[in-house]
Amino acid sequence: MSKTCPVALIGQKFMGRAHSNAYLKAAKFFDLPLTPVMHTIAGRDRAELEAFAARWGWARCTTRWRDLAEDADIRLVDVGTPNDVHAEPSIAMLEAGKHVACEKPLAGTLADARAMRDAAAKAKKCRTFVWYNYRRCPAVALAHQLVKEGRLGRIYHVRATYLQDWGGPETPLLWRFQKKHAGSGAHGDLNAHLVDMARFITGDEVVEVCGALSETFIRERSVPAAGPSGQIAAGTRGGGRKGKSDVDDCVLFLARFKKGAAASFEATRLATGNQNANSIELNGDRGSIRFQFEEMNLLWFFDATRDRREQGWTRIMCTASGHHPYAGNWWPDAHVLGYEHGFINMVADMMRVLGGLKPVVPLPDFADAYETQRVLEAALVAARERCAVKLSEIR
Repeated sequence: MSKTCPVALIGQKFMGRAHSNAYLKAAKFFDLPLTPVMHTIAGRDRAELEAFAARWGWARCTTRWRDLAEDADIRLVDVGTPNDVHAEPSIAMLEAGKHVACEKPLAGTLADARAMRDAAAKAKKCRTFVWYNYRRCPAVALAHQLVKEGRLGRIYHVRATYLQDWGGPETPLLWRFQKKHAGSGAHGDLNAHLVDMARFITGDEVVEVCGALSETFIRERSVPAAGPSGQIAAGTRGGGRKGKSDVDDCVLFLARFKKGAAASFEATRLATGNQNANSIELNGDRGSIRFQFEEMNLLWFFDATRDRREQGWTRIMCTASGHHPYAGNWWPDAHVLGYEHGFINMVADMMRVLGGLKPVVPLPDFADAYETQRVLEAALVAARERCAVKLSEIR
């Protein structure tokens, strides 16, 4: 029987639900050295918290997140708040000797991300994790493995886009459209995932952002009657008062990797007709891969080493037990997985690491996520200054 890992979570909105579901399910589908126990949920609204705790299975709730640092029973604290509220609780928990998991991006600003990285380095007995959950899609994990095995050879191109359409003029001034809370717009929300996936799959690092474009199309939005909320729900409407949207609606940038690959990244929340089109393609001298999250169970692979008369894109359904990452813990072949399974797979890997085992594929920690934050910052500088930016200049 596995030992337990008492967990606390800060934040109970969109990510609060995704994370809570993952803690509930991980030990039911995976044989783990540690079983996560849902100890305490923390947030601002007592009534909301009590209802959330009862629904999702949290044993306790508190409106004072610092209580978590003072509770000796809690081993792991999960920070699922808006980006500007990542640094302070994460650093406090590390100083209290807690392991910390934090939502992405690591922080709203590079300075906060740097402080979090440094705090993690000082807390040598504490492990850190960042919720770049798309790494835990079996198809993305397989792509990482194929590249590591040399199946693509030398990588020439990385082509990544993340297109959504929910951020039109009718969408109110949620925290994601306010720089003081989010740090950036579609860039930090969506390009963050693309940069992490590109770094993860290639095993390579960006050394230069060669040029970038940032645009805010909707500069004023209705202020929500009940205040800003991270929940994006059908029927959400703003009040009569208008407020300034001061983050990007889209950011596009070009980049160069250390081993020579040329890369392009595009993120927007105003690509009409695209709901969650998170995609990446890599082209190498021995083959290519492509992935699109709206068909998350599929990886397309082109093997250029095959005889020319037999070459073509192969559609891989990444659900075969014993052959594809994580698949053996779920359903029979082609009984497909969904969005929530990436979070559950990540909790399973976190429990493996905290229990002294290796994850199925590498987990991003604060130091890793800081490297993604540097790329994001370089792209913002390149867009603002209309110039190329070397990553060596972003420290």
